[in-house]
Amino acid sequence: MTRATARRRRTASALVALALAGSTLTAALTAAPAAHADAWRDKEYWLAESGITKAWEVSRGANVKVAVIDSGVDGKHPDLAGVLAGGVDVSGAGSPDGQKSIGAKPEHGTLVATMLAGRGHQPADATASPSPSAGPSAAPDGIVGVAPEAQLLSVSTWLGSPNPGGKSDQDQIPQAVRWAVDNGARVINISLGSTSPEWPQSWDAAFLYAEQKDVVIVAAAGNRGGGNVQVGAPATIPGVLTVAGLDREGTASIDSSSQGISIGVAAPAENLIGGLPGGGYAEWAGTSGATPIVAGVAALIRSKWPEMSANQVINRIVSTAKDAGAKGKDPLYGFGILDAEAALKADVPESRVNPLGSISDWIRVHRRGNLATASAAPSAVPSSAAPTLPEATVPVAESPSQLDGAVPALVVLGFGGLLLCIVGAAVFQLRRAARPAPPGGPGGPRTPDTGALDSADSSGKP
Repeated sequence: MTRATARRRRTASALVALALAGSTLTAALTAAPAAHADAWRDKEYWLAESGITKAWEVSRGANVKVAVIDSGVDGKHPDLAGVLAGGVDVSGAGSPDGQKSIGAKPEHGTLVATMLAGRGHQPADATASPSPSAGPSAAPDGIVGVAPEAQLLSVSTWLGSPNPGGKSDQDQIPQAVRWAVDNGARVINISLGSTSPEWPQSWDAAFLYAEQKDVVIVAAAGNRGGGNVQVGAPATIPGVLTVAGLDREGTASIDSSSQGISIGVAAPAENLIGGLPGGGYAEWAGTSGATPIVAGVAALIRSKWPEMSANQVINRIVSTAKDAGAKGKDPLYGFGILDAEAALKADVPESRVNPLGSISDWIRVHRRGNLATASAAPSAVPSSAAPTLPEATVPVAESPSQLDGAVPALVVLGFGGLLLCIVGAAVFQLRRAARPAPPGGPGGPRTPDTGALDSADSSGKP
């Protein structure tokens, strides 16, 4: 095992204590009846300020599946009626359909899901009229998500505390990504983060699989308030669209964001609201909430242009973002602040490459292996969708040559021989210096050397 591999394994175990990307809930967590929630929906300031209501004139996310890899999504929430199109549990501790709320923050997945694809609900008083701020055809009460006509896949994971199901974070994340891809997700939302920029090598194949299957992955940058001073994995994986957080004034949030060179775009992360398991609502903050806003916009784009590649979708989002902070891409805002209207309406040149990089290129350079044509290991969870593209490839380490194995031995022998020569020469010189000098000075007989030092005169006389 190389030193780098050992370090990655150590960071992986700490890494994926995977704090649920730093979301924080206010005291409103326990509040909120499900009915007549107009006041909650009216707090969705990002729908107008991020250009989402204008983007709805073009697309509302129909016919697109978005996977929510999180703590489970409560499909019984009134604002999620008819939204879930499937699900699974990869933790071993949840329900088979992924709808049981589990983990250290069991409410987290439902908060994310309602912000992403909530559809609101009809009020108890059927005569209530819809609010214009909710956008066209939106239900009058409850939370309306960024992509209210998209469908969700709930992939439940147990993160943030010891998993009674026995499966580690390192196992759950790649299995979740694979299942989502195999079951038709065109966008994957990962509102999870860690304090380490490194990720386990076991994740490579799953994220490569998603890249080769042309799936957009959106991940949270993490929060300083949650201990994430810099962006942590999986938001550091090349090709992933990483989302930073903004405060209510539209500047980089001090507590509800972090910084790093992998950030792609920034979106609102403070004074957010979302649905809770059981039908309630809560105010919350963090890049966990900024991420479904961006993932929702990705769903709007994929609905409008079904044939558009994942690279083009990401490029459209970042290239239409409003520049902020230092000119050009910077570690606080990435390419800028999300502008959903421009992402759906602007004339954006076609791009064949992902501006945020490629996991396949990264593997080739940094794992010091080749992308083999062998198939990657199949997902442990049965897939309901037949693969349409070749299986993802995984890096295979090259075997060392015989010459490579012999070089260290030759180096050791060479330095050992040189050391013996130096020691031998020193001994020879010492023995030569120790020989008796002939008496009478040069050329004559010398007095034998007794080895005694001359005595010093202590009398003080000259």
